Amino acid sequence: MTQARHSHAPAWFDISTPDADRARRFYQEMFDWPVKAIDATYALVGDDDGRPTGGIGQAGPGSPYTGMVTYFRVDDVGTALARAESLGGTRVLEPAETPLGRIAVFADPDGNLVGLQSP
Repeated sequence: MTQARHSHAPAWFDISTPDADRARRFYQEMFDWPVKAIDATYALVGDDDGRPTGGIGQAGPGSPYTGMVTYFRVDDVGTALARAESLGGTRVLEPAETPLGRIAVFADPDGNLVGLQSP
């Protein structure tokens, strides 16, 4: 039996919280993650080699969400976001450029937040 290959593997995770300092300390202690602050509101966390695999950010009054979002690789964020909406998803974070590529976030029909990331 052959195993199916999925092209949309998890690419990044993001934790948005009202107390980013506390969350950084918690996850650093919990998983021994290296944490590198980019600025006062966002820090990258990495794997054992120090490569960033996610981030922890400060959620403010205008933040589109709080909690954890897993980002999945897609060929085109705009196309994937439109597909999610056509299937009953709701746009939460408009497509935006970041140093790691283009991102967006939607809520699935059950309210679960899902991120999209493309180069």
